[in-house]
Amino acid sequence: MDNESLKKLVYSKNVVEFITVASEFCGIIENVRKFSLEDNLKKMQLILPLLYLKAALLPNPAKLMEEELEKFVSEMDYNLQLQKWLEVLGEHDSFYEVFDPDIQFGEEITTASISESLIDIYQDLKDFLTSYSIGDELIMNDSLYDCVFHFEQFWGQRLVNVLRAIHMLITGDIDFSEDSGITHKPGTQTVRPEWFDKFFNAGSGEE
Repeated sequence: MDNESLKKLVYSKNVVEFITVASEFCGIIENVRKFSLEDNLKKMQLILPLLYLKAALLPNPAKLMEEELEKFVSEMDYNLQLQKWLEVLGEHDSFYEVFDPDIQFGEEITTASISESLIDIYQDLKDFLTSYSIGDELIMNDSLYDCVFHFEQFWGQRLVNVLRAIHMLITGDIDFSEDSGITHKPGTQTVRPEWFDKFFNAGSGEE
């Protein structure tokens, strides 16, 4: 691939839009303690379908370098983010998994973790975003290759699974007013955050 074609690929509209959404997702993950459980769940209810859509629209480049890309999210980073989400979710973290490739045709029931599912997605996206920010177009290409591969093979399924669990929590009979430790901040927009309106160029006067 020549330099001009490579530049067009890594700075293409679909890639830039995916980066915007992925960055917003990582920001929500990292700032979970600043908001209530209800706020965090509603943010995820909005960002996850958009993240899936933008990932599905990514180009699928060929890998150009022989060496593997550096990973930036350490085990300590992973566990730190995981612990923060576990604290906020509390008893609401576990959900029954209905799609597990290992048991989908059996009778066994398995449980999964909302926090672990979200941090698994975060780990791949944070590594991708950090590689992309280096600005080396070969690294950007191969980080895009890895991201698409991991989306298809791993975190895309994680995303649709955890979205089901989050939907059930939001539409269920949970009394969010009993959240402990984190309180809703007056004036915080919980239904449509600023990034959502900005992304879709929605009018500020819409309900």
